[in-house]
Amino acid sequence: MKKLLFILLAVPLQLLAQEVPGSVQFWDTLKNHCGKAYEGEIIAGGKEGDGFTGEKLVMHVRSCENNVLRIPFFVGDDKSRTWVLTMGEDNLILLKHDHRKMDGTNDEVTQYGGLSPNTGRADIQFFPADQFTANLLAHAANNVWWITVDESSFTYNLRRIGTDRLFSVKFDLTKEVESPGAPWGSTD
Repeated sequence: MKKLLFILLAVPLQLLAQEVPGSVQFWDTLKNHCGKAYEGEIIAGGKEGDGFTGEKLVMHVRSCENNVLRIPFFVGDDKSRTWVLTMGEDNLILLKHDHRKMDGTNDEVTQYGGLSPNTGRADIQFFPADQFTANLLAHAANNVWWITVDESSFTYNLRRIGTDRLFSVKFDLTKEVESPGAPWGSTD
């Protein structure tokens, strides 16, 4: 009888002790790369004349605040793009694309992205297009972005559901490179 009582008490206690959410583990992995830059290559969706193919591609985990990570994505000499990840109190992550002109002002097309629908896994987070994105770019209403990260690589991916549009770039996290500097619009 004592064993049965112990088992009955232990099961609820195990249920109360929850694991760290996948989004928090994902976040912590990215934060481990704060201040570091990595070179990447297109692994899907690249084609001549797309503005990416043939260019040096570098990501820099530049800023790691408590709930905001800023990761500039440099394409050759173009420093207009920054991925901004924001962790909410609910452990959901918001991905926004901050696009700037060379003078630092906002591009006409900026701040599009989406919120993770759940806490996901430690190695992958999905971001379906939000309403702001649909209003800004009607053709991007069906976009889904996802980021993967593990010990050796980081990938940024885009799929436009219902079309052939797919873009993926993979960065080698085992080989740190020099950062190309601050993105356009940076105050530091």
